[in-house]
Amino acid sequence: MQYEVSSLEEYFESIPNERVESVKKLYLTIKENLPKGFEERINYGHIGFVVPHSTYPKGYHCDPKSPLPFIGIASQKNFISLYHMGIYADQKLYDWFIEEYPKHSKRKLDMGKSCIRLKKMDDIPYDLIKELVSKINPEQWIKLYESNFNPQKE
Repeated sequence: MQYEVSSLEEYFESIPNERVESVKKLYLTIKENLPKGFEERINYGHIGFVVPHSTYPKGYHCDPKSPLPFIGIASQKNFISLYHMGIYADQKLYDWFIEEYPKHSKRKLDMGKSCIRLKKMDDIPYDLIKELVSKINPEQWIKLYESNFNPQKE
């Protein structure tokens, strides 16, 4: 579900009340543990953390005017989505996450290529997410991105 918002405050005001606390906690978990160099912004109608153009001028290959996305948080109709592009691009990181998840949650992992679907607000594995987001810095993400997605050269 994409919201028409331009600020973090507007985003929190636009999502269902029963999710606000969980989304805020997820947001803070990511913000406080993400390596330096990523920038926070409203991206694609939800909370995003990106590699800014000042670090990676080529931007996102799908839309070079947009900065390179890395992590996103979105309140969907039936769950909260945590998008982590590193999981999609790095098989070792993906395997690590799959192995660790059951140690941190009673629920079965529901996951797409880069999307972790968090359906139960009382069982979000914040400690695991804290560790996950700390594993890749902007330089590592750029290298992974370029080796996996082969964006057009300048």
